Amino acid sequence: MIHSLFLINASGDIFLEKHWKSVVSRSVCDYFFEALERATEPENVPPVIPTPHHFLINVLRHRIYFVAVIQSEVPPLFVIEFLHRVVDTFQDYFGVCTEAAIKDNVVVVYELLEEMLDNGFPLATESNILKELIKPPTILRTVVNTITGSTNVGEQLPTGQLSVVPWRRTGVKYTNNEAYFDVVEEIDAIIDKSGSTITAEIQGVVDACVKLTGMPDLTLSFMNPRLLDDVSFHPCVRFKRWEAERILSFIPPDGNFRLLSYHVSSQNLVAIPVYVKHNISFREGSSQGRFELTLGPKQTMGKAVESVLVSSQLPRGVLNANLNPSQGTYTFDPVTKLLSWDVGKINPQKLPSLKGSMSLQTGASKPDENPTINIQFKIQQLAISGLKVNRLDMYGEKYKPFKGIKYMTKAGKFQVRT
Repeated sequence: MIHSLFLINASGDIFLEKHWKSVVSRSVCDYFFEALERATEPENVPPVIPTPHHFLINVLRHRIYFVAVIQSEVPPLFVIEFLHRVVDTFQDYFGVCTEAAIKDNVVVVYELLEEMLDNGFPLATESNILKELIKPPTILRTVVNTITGSTNVGEQLPTGQLSVVPWRRTGVKYTNNEAYFDVVEEIDAIIDKSGSTITAEIQGVVDACVKLTGMPDLTLSFMNPRLLDDVSFHPCVRFKRWEAERILSFIPPDGNFRLLSYHVSSQNLVAIPVYVKHNISFREGSSQGRFELTLGPKQTMGKAVESVLVSSQLPRGVLNANLNPSQGTYTFDPVTKLLSWDVGKINPQKLPSLKGSMSLQTGASKPDENPTINIQFKIQQLAISGLKVNRLDMYGEKYKPFKGIKYMTKAGKFQVRT
């Protein structure tokens, strides 16, 4: 299946390679570099690149390209999912998945890749099993390994590997038993000039942090599960029960994991949490342009809109922008023509605004089109789709765990056309 894996940084350097079956020459990555040159943005590289003798399947995470080399035809999503699992494992082990972290822990990286893929086929990809096989690096362990020449590889086979629930190790014990769930939704939207919604959709995830003793069996039910479509589950979820009753029933892995991810694409279910009043105009024959922008919250159920950041790529003809923000700070880069306004938190009683003028090149014609406005924001304790957890129950164990649910909405690609 997967013959080789190359890790390529933002500068286009191959800084790590791993081969499972036979050594594939680095020159195979030239096809990837050609595709990278043709792409306008780093994320626009085609995920599958055919070459005369191989297929290159790649993902971009944390400004690193993970490029897998395949010789025979394989379902591409299978490989892409595995590559994402590799990144998540690195993040789980090292805290961050950066070039520096990978280079600092290169021995553990090779040990992990050796266990995750056996002769090119995925073997152990569950975090719990891997942590029993290869202990996560700590400063003390690194020092001891350097002095004694030992490795991070465990002495015994993981207990979960042979059980019917391979994602959970046996004999888990905690003094404080707790289960926390985070419902995080990302809203992608395009709003037209008049404020009407052209497209809007929500990508949501339910992330869990479960630290429970023994072998608990949990059920999680939602107030309105019919909202969810295109749902993807962690392997621990009993799918038959979800299909029949719309209830999540599962024996959870130990620690952090993603329970499910979902998609809400029905436009009438997607509420737009912010509105923008704008007046960006350029007069023909004038070297001045007008810029007025006001933000406000809507449909946020009284929750505050925080961490608001507005950016706009102004036309090439704009030399400078002389603006006055009612709150926050703005920057304008005269080279890239990028205007950024760090708003912070929106106060509904005093809406933030950015007003002023733009200087244009003398004699330059009026720009063909007005700039688009990109907005980033966060809203705590609100799932914008209206999804709500009804109850969480535990069976199979006698103790009473501490339970908590947190909601958050943030902007994905949120664009307002002017």
